[in-house]
This record gives sequence, C-alpha cells and structure tokens, in this order.
Amino acid sequence: MNYWLMKSEPDDFSIDDLKRKKSEPWSGVRNYQARNYMRDGMRAGDGVFFYHSSCAEPGIVGIAEVACAAYPDPTQFDPRSDYFDAGSSRAAPRWMLVDVKFKRKLKRAITLTQLKARPELRELVLVRPGSRLSVQPVTKAHWDFILDLE
Repeated sequence: MNYWLMKSEPDDFSIDDLKRKKSEPWSGVRNYQARNYMRDGMRAGDGVFFYHSSCAEPGIVGIAEVACAAYPDPTQFDPRSDYFDAGSSRAAPRWMLVDVKFKRKLKRAITLTQLKARPELRELVLVRPGSRLSVQPVTKAHWDFILDLE
C-alpha cells in the first residue's frame, strides 16, 4: 500500500464535496510528475490525504482512498474544457487520472504551518521549499505521524 497527498482548492472541490459525491475522478492534473504518480504509482486501496490549498488556512482536512487504477482523463479530449489538450489523442492519451473515494474528514484540520513546525516532517514533500505538486507521495512513517497529530 502506498500513501499520497492530493491538493484541491476548496472553492473548486472541497472535502465536503467529496463526502457528498462519495467518489470523484481526479481530473485536470496537467503536470507530468503528478500524472506519473497517478499513472505509475497509485493503486486501488492506497491512502490519500485530502489537502485544501490556495485558501486562508491550507492543510490536510480529510482522508480518501484511491478507488481504481489510472485511466485517461476525459477532459483532455473536450474542447470546451479548461483542461483540453489539442496535442493528446484517444489513441495516445497524455493525461491520466484516478478516482478518489471519500473515507472521512479529520477531527480537526492539520495546517501547513503545523506540518512545517514538526522536525519529524522535514522530508515530507509538501514542506520542502518550492514544492507545488498537486499529487505527492507520502511515506508510511509520515502518514502515521500526521495521523497522530489529529
């Protein structure tokens, strides 16, 4: 089992939206490294920290699960989508996604400030300078430590 952190802006799609929908395709990722994590690393059953970004108090707000193996992101083929990619084809899709399934909200959010303050998390991808990926790996040790902060 692997562990991940996936970022979403709560004004676009929040943990409450995922709770209401139960499962959702994680579409619109347009970074090759993040795509590769979904395509090559994620497996059904993997744990996901749901992270609210670009908001007043960024942080981990819930737990989700990877619901299926990666498959082509349909938004890349839709010219009306903000995520349309004219260079991608159905025969050779460029962008992949996974479905993410709601597990639970955290009892309290664990803020980015709190995460950065913990020396035990200094190697967490999220707290490294310049790290902006929307999909990031999390080690089992970091996963367990963060859950203990809850």
